[in-house]
Amino acid sequence: MHRRLVLGAAAAPAALAAPALAQTHNPEIRWRLTSSFPRNIDIIFGGAENMARRVALLTDNRFQIRCFPAGEIVPGFQVLDAVQAGTLECGQTSTLFYTGKEPSFAFFSNLPFGLTTRQMTAWMRHGGGKEAAAELYADYSIVGLAAGDTGVQMGGWFRREVKSVADLQGLKFRVSGYAGNMFQRMGASPTQIAPADIYPALERGAIDAAEFIGPYDDEKLGFVRVAPFYYAPGFWEASSRGVLMVNRRAWDALPAHYRAALELGASDLEVEMPSRYDDQNPKALRRLVAAGAQLRIWPREVMQAGWRAAHELYDETAAKDARFRRIYENWRAYRDEQYQWFRVAEHTYESFAFAAAAR
Repeated sequence: MHRRLVLGAAAAPAALAAPALAQTHNPEIRWRLTSSFPRNIDIIFGGAENMARRVALLTDNRFQIRCFPAGEIVPGFQVLDAVQAGTLECGQTSTLFYTGKEPSFAFFSNLPFGLTTRQMTAWMRHGGGKEAAAELYADYSIVGLAAGDTGVQMGGWFRREVKSVADLQGLKFRVSGYAGNMFQRMGASPTQIAPADIYPALERGAIDAAEFIGPYDDEKLGFVRVAPFYYAPGFWEASSRGVLMVNRRAWDALPAHYRAALELGASDLEVEMPSRYDDQNPKALRRLVAAGAQLRIWPREVMQAGWRAAHELYDETAAKDARFRRIYENWRAYRDEQYQWFRVAEHTYESFAFAAAAR
């Protein structure tokens, strides 16, 4: 009897120690995420919330990320600064908002006449994009994880028709990122306005036109009521890749399996987000047309002028910015090869099938 008690007592410390070891292996971590997007842009902001739930599930609810929409902690366009400074551990944003800091940020969101969503995923994962992005983010003490995509976007809402390049002269156009530089060269007056401020700016005539995302989000923001001409396509956003920015110190402090959970959560959005937009945009477009939206396709003259202006900008920027030049040479070669392949299979199929279905 005495021997059994001794053995039991000897075993007790090991049993008591087991939960403590498990807790050490899976520490409780609480992060805050700030987004560049308001809550009502639910596919994008909801993507951040879904990622947070996925991370919690993969870590037995011990790694919790609380998501805040734009403006609740920091303004939407200050996510990079807040994460870099460590004000928050992470943020959901788009690098197109930061091309004023460094033009190379544009490659990891979108560029005019750039890569489609599938092509962007291929370049980031297999064509050198991920490595180029990591080098850039490192200079800002950030780890960047690709996190979702809108797919090709629409070309925006206009108070009056655009029938030629001449109609762009002096046009006050809300447009983000490198597209603003392109339209400026084409004669427009671009401006970057936060999503919540676009509608009132259009309504009072402070701007003449605005692009945002596509039918599903544009419908909720009510643009059709103040700018009826709806243009397609957004030739400056064949894709629009989001990013989860993580403070470098916060990332380094995570256990390896928590980092893996975060990577998986962000990676899921590369499928979930564009598939949700593909599901919702056709329905929203029908409702917008019923509400008075007048669909227009960009005149070929405007798109040709955009192609020239964009590539002149790329060449000029590459001539004076070594990092931009290095990434651009890789990106353009990859894009051109992808274009050749997609012309053979995707475009040939779509040109016939889409027209046949319309007939």
